[in-house]
Amino acid sequence: MAGLMAGFGNFTHAVVRAIPASFAKEALRTNKFDVDLLKAQREHELYVEVLKHKLGLEVVELPADESLPDCVFVEDAAVVCGDTALITRPGAESRRKETEAMKKVLSDLNLNIVEMTDESATLDGGDVLFTGQEFFVGLSKRTNQRGAEILADAFKDYAVSTVPVLDGLHLKSFCSMAGPGLIVIGSSEPAQKALKIMQQMSDHRYDKLTVPDDVAANCIYMNLPSKGHVLLHCTPEEYPESAKVFEKLKDHMLIPVSNIEKVKVDGALTCCSVLINKKADA
Repeated sequence: MAGLMAGFGNFTHAVVRAIPASFAKEALRTNKFDVDLLKAQREHELYVEVLKHKLGLEVVELPADESLPDCVFVEDAAVVCGDTALITRPGAESRRKETEAMKKVLSDLNLNIVEMTDESATLDGGDVLFTGQEFFVGLSKRTNQRGAEILADAFKDYAVSTVPVLDGLHLKSFCSMAGPGLIVIGSSEPAQKALKIMQQMSDHRYDKLTVPDDVAANCIYMNLPSKGHVLLHCTPEEYPESAKVFEKLKDHMLIPVSNIEKVKVDGALTCCSVLINKKADA
């Protein structure tokens, strides 16, 4: 397993996108919470600062687009693994044009671009969990079976299994990776059921870290040359009990990152960046 997982979490670049003013009123949401635009923008600036200055990633910042209120959630527009980038076909029609800027920037980074052109397919990157050994794809309101099949075709080196998402927006609304072979999972019944399905479908064994709050299970793991294991996770202010669970990870550099405003429109930490491991050009 260690051999297969050797490069897991290694990243050199991140693509992010600024928050437009239209975000506060027009971003899609499953709840009717009021969003404080300035606080959301400041929160996002701090997130980008962590990636750029604290972790030393090469960050490509795309400008906001007022006609695309959800455009900050770049994860949904592309799935990148190795040197291949799958440009998705987001499940919400209002978000389809978000892929145009993403395709351009990933082409500029010399990734191999695969486009999802089948009009019967939908896929949001928030439904895609890459474990370093395989993909799990959530079948949700935003992602369908055809989308999962096209992803499997784009990344033929890895097994792809589908998981029904019966509650929450995306698969990663209640789970993510916290390290090689370590899945963070929320404690709700739908989250635990989804984990059971993943364990049954997989040939690999995963350890699990259960947190009381589903949304806190969405965190960002990296393994960086100068930093070792790094985990961006929820703050104690937002989810005190879940934040305590992360403190058990003694080998990780733990970085709490605030997400108070973006979570009001179903945005989680992984949603706001596309992470890339770019080999040095020969």
